[in-house]
Amino acid sequence: MVQTTHTTWYRLYTVTTWYNYTQYHMLQIIHSGVVSDVNLEEIADLIVGYSGADITNVCRDAAMMSMRRKIEGLRPDQIKNMRKEELNLPTTMEDFRLAIKKVSKSVSNDDLKKYEEWMAEFGSI
Repeated sequence: MVQTTHTTWYRLYTVTTWYNYTQYHMLQIIHSGVVSDVNLEEIADLIVGYSGADITNVCRDAAMMSMRRKIEGLRPDQIKNMRKEELNLPTTMEDFRLAIKKVSKSVSNDDLKKYEEWMAEFGSI
């Protein structure tokens, strides 16, 4: 993981040198409700270049995967009659892998380059 001393959470884009560090710690925040096979460092490596909103979407989608599997093939009335505990299942590493395949990053490498050039010329606010 890469660390820098300057971390600003309020920026639209994050500086590429601390992507993994930031992503890893964002993933630690949402770590509750996952099974032990979930490797946060591997996930952080898979989401390099994702924005905070992108990471939120990956986590949300991964968290919904187990519920989707549970209700697959059921009729609406069957789903409605399920207890909440039946739908509250842990998130697995495979859930994260599938979610990452579905959710693409919203910030292009070209956008990041423009941002870094702007920061080099004008600095932070």
